[in-house]
Amino acid sequence: MTEAQGPTTGTITWIDLASTDLDHSKAFYTGLFGWDAFTVPEPDAGGYGFFLNDGKQVAGFGPTMGDEAFSAWNTYVSVDDSDATAERVKAAGGQVIAGPMDVFDQGRLTVFTDPTGAFISTWQAAGMQGLQVRNEPNTFCWAELNTRDASAARDFYRAVFGWNAETQESDEGSYTELKRDGTTVAGMYAMGDDVPAEVPSHWRVYFGVQDADAAVARAQKLGGSVVYPVMDFGSGRYAVLADPAGAVFSAIQFT
Repeated sequence: MTEAQGPTTGTITWIDLASTDLDHSKAFYTGLFGWDAFTVPEPDAGGYGFFLNDGKQVAGFGPTMGDEAFSAWNTYVSVDDSDATAERVKAAGGQVIAGPMDVFDQGRLTVFTDPTGAFISTWQAAGMQGLQVRNEPNTFCWAELNTRDASAARDFYRAVFGWNAETQESDEGSYTELKRDGTTVAGMYAMGDDVPAEVPSHWRVYFGVQDADAAVARAQKLGGSVVYPVMDFGSGRYAVLADPAGAVFSAIQFT
């Protein structure tokens, strides 16, 4: 099992699920990935909890906030100074939605959107360091920005996190890796006309699975739906799925 070694500044350090139907969502992911779900008992935690894989934290969960909120997976980037990062977000054309704010004694949180409208968050770790295991079956292994304006996104994330964008061409099309100090942090995909116009720019999380086709079948039995069926790519197979509350994610099988 690949255990995380603590947060590295400018990398993906945490993911969590905001759900409009938390009970069904917890049942779905525990059934799909074999996770356990632990809800923090303190009333002030607001129903927040953790998904555990073999006792290790692999994600968080909680209810959506506000009547107009929708179910979604959220991506967090590790930072040394949430307040300074929030100022860079605003200077680079992003919009701060919430924070910076302390989350008990666990860390400091900011939620914002980039100039293309994609939501993303930062986490300045204190008591809670982030993912305890990753890059294994049934755990987080990749994050990808799907954007309507790749040029604006490149400029924004370079200014805020120091990420550089490297685009590679292949028979399958072009794909961009976002890198910090030469190390790949995440991916970026420029959405084209094949993606419905009502789909906004967004970050998507990927979970590793041993068998993508079996994962899709299991997700459907548990009440999930298929957004894009299993597809082959250079390093394996993946599918885009939605849980019963509508949160979209990907299941990926590496060969």
